[in-house]
Formats: sequence, structure tokens, C-alpha cells
Amino acid sequence: MNSAWRELESTTHQDHVVAHVIGATVLGHFTFDETLHLLLDIGFIWSIYLDGQMVLLPHGVAVRELELDAESRARIGEEVELQLAGGADGLQYLEPIELTVSSVSFFENADRRRFVLSDEDSALTIEASIAEREFRLIHSSGSSNL
Repeated sequence: MNSAWRELESTTHQDHVVAHVIGATVLGHFTFDETLHLLLDIGFIWSIYLDGQMVLLPHGVAVRELELDAESRARIGEEVELQLAGGADGLQYLEPIELTVSSVSFFENADRRRFVLSDEDSALTIEASIAEREFRLIHSSGSSNL
């Protein structure tokens, strides 16, 4: 089995999204419905799908579009607001993280995708597996399976 990652050419849409997130700081993340959502300090949520497609929406719009019960949606909205205001303890959905995006690289290996978000001192590696239907995040200061 070939386990080599190869660099993947980004699409025009991905280039457009990345151009907007360069210089922004990722404040936290959560997953829902096989989508990774990254909260940015600019008030937007960057959503990345298992296949590597992505969208960037104002946080209020992104939260409203989540297909879940009103109570959970409201709680996610509250957590997003708290994190944008400076952070909070005891978050249920949003896992805090901090990384200012200075570059984004794309890779693939069979049905897996890897996105590497880098800043001056660290990196956030996001691995998406279509077959396993999950994301794995590896931050230079630790890792978590989602």
C-alpha cells in the first residue's frame, strides 16, 4: 500500500477561500455532519468537508445553516460569540486552538486529504479520511481525533 502524500493543486475556489484566511487566527474548531468548522478571529467560520471542498461564511450564517436542533445550534452560537470575545472555559462544542494562518498547503493520499495551516512558530495539520468519515487534527503543541 502506498502511504506517500503528494502535493495537491488547489482549486480556484480553494485559492479564493485561502486568500481570505491568510493572516486570520484560528480560535477554535468543532465538527458536525462530517464537516470541520474552524472559527476565525475575523468573525467567519471556515468549513472544510471530507473531500477537501471548503466554504467561508460569517459565523452567524454558518451556525444558522447547521442542521441540528435549535438548542444545540443556540449553544454553538453562544460558544462562538464567547470565543470571539476572548475565550471561555467549559465549552461543550468548540475546542479552543490558536494559530495565525500564514500559509496553507494541500496534499492527498488515495481517499485521504491533508491540509497544513502554518504560522511562524507552529502548524495545524488537518487530515480528512473519506473512508473513515473523520477528521484528525494535529497541532504542533498536541493532537486530537475528531
